Amino acid sequence: MGLIPYMHSTDNVSWFVNDLCSRIIAQTGIPTDRYHFGKLLLQSLKDDPDFVLLIDGATGQSETNKSVSERSIQCAVSLTELGLKKGDVIVIMGYNHLDLTIPLYAALYLGIIIFNVSTEMTDNALAQIFASKQPKAIFCQNRNLVNVKNALEFYEYDIKLLTFDDSDHKDVLTFSELMTGFGSDTSIGSFKPTDFDPEETVALITETSGTTGAPKGAALTHKNLVISITSDWRNFESFPTPIKSLLIVTPLNWISTTLYVLSSSILRYKRIQSSKPTTKEHICDLINTYKPSFLSTTPPFMLKLLGNKDRCDFNSFENIRLGGCAITTNILEYITKSLPHAEISLGYGLTEAGGGRVFMNRSHPLGSIGQPTGTFNYRLIDVETQKDILEPNVQGELWLKGPSIFKEYYNDPKSTKEAFSEDGWLKTGDIMYWDEHFYFYFVERLKLLIHYKNHQISPLEIEKVIRQHPGVLDVIVTSITDVQREELPCACVVLKDGRRVTEQEIKDLVRDSLTDPKQLRGGVFFLKEMPMNPQLKIDRRKIKEFVINSLGTKK
Repeated sequence: MGLIPYMHSTDNVSWFVNDLCSRIIAQTGIPTDRYHFGKLLLQSLKDDPDFVLLIDGATGQSETNKSVSERSIQCAVSLTELGLKKGDVIVIMGYNHLDLTIPLYAALYLGIIIFNVSTEMTDNALAQIFASKQPKAIFCQNRNLVNVKNALEFYEYDIKLLTFDDSDHKDVLTFSELMTGFGSDTSIGSFKPTDFDPEETVALITETSGTTGAPKGAALTHKNLVISITSDWRNFESFPTPIKSLLIVTPLNWISTTLYVLSSSILRYKRIQSSKPTTKEHICDLINTYKPSFLSTTPPFMLKLLGNKDRCDFNSFENIRLGGCAITTNILEYITKSLPHAEISLGYGLTEAGGGRVFMNRSHPLGSIGQPTGTFNYRLIDVETQKDILEPNVQGELWLKGPSIFKEYYNDPKSTKEAFSEDGWLKTGDIMYWDEHFYFYFVERLKLLIHYKNHQISPLEIEKVIRQHPGVLDVIVTSITDVQREELPCACVVLKDGRRVTEQEIKDLVRDSLTDPKQLRGGVFFLKEMPMNPQLKIDRRKIKEFVINSLGTKK
């Protein structure tokens, strides 16, 4: 009888989290506390008080679990004395400094709902957010105060403004004043998180990316977050500390960043982040100085970093997750060959599914996002017939069910209803297919498909062809609408330095490679670089604006 070959377990993270949950339930006697994210956080911080949890690479300052525990409890007591309670909403908008996540943790202890917002929001965008979310307190930087006050000009509710910076504004409370002017040693020493039903209590409102339409606020419960974290780390074996250190290059309003911040406390790995803008040069400095082992980012930003590989030492990376947008196999091959020492994986997740990874596998074919996990039920639906697809290599829309699926779009019942089928399946809006071994492959966002004379055209397919041109550095395919209301494919191209490429060359390449409906009838437009949004994804709205403005110039 031969030896059983070693097989990687996918349950280690669940066993670790279940042990933590059991200890909490033994203390409180409340079975549902296994999904109370605030209690899980606080217990985890107390389990290893001397562990260095995070470093601000801009200042070199670091903070231990003990410090985070004490400061977040102080913040929770102060928020309570300010009158905030379970179900209230607070807005957090700031840089990735040491103070940023303290009110985040405090709110989770109390059942207060957190809405993380980009520091790049305009007055109008903030006004819409405040009107729909009705926050009771706003944490921001001084540079955002003017925008916030403008957005609050017609706001009828009592709202508390707090800044992470020093300030002499009489109507603004500084974070330092919040942390020193409230509470007593007795109230802090006797602090206990608020009891509530974690399956129904909203922990977080996170804006959907808005890549293909207006962003909406997806409400995730405490239970959603706990399930998402256990699902997200199933590829790893050692708990606590599945990785040594994680480099955060994205803002807190990105759901994956929030999950990495929260899971670092529970799973016990070090976060390296920065209160300075994350330019590629600064990130290279962080990598060279702190040598992180894990990075999660988008393919476009990874390509930018690799453009600096002569001055950036990537050898410390053991794991790199790529996600947030589609990626062609030739780009994936380039990244993989450039980082032979790191395990490169494609991640697929969406805010409405809890933000964690929906597919998982450490070893999968190039270009695959992995196989289904035990967290979800999966369906692939024919877009035209709305029938289930039961054969491999047939494209359809992914539908999901599972315990981490979001509760609702906050204060938006119409959009919530539209997101689900009549029998409760989340319609992801993403086109995929699976192969004979049930490995899934992402094709395109349904809303990004180009419709031309009854044909549905994937921009990614055309982009893959154009990238083969030796003079092309990057490309995005979008569309313009003609007088017959047909969508005409057009390409926005960034050239490599010193290369000269004509519009006709690009058109000829597509003509020789693809069928007639996929031709670039909308034209070819050249840019110096791709515009990116704060989530490090290509900003398709700005691409559209560039095309429309360029049409007038062409004429």
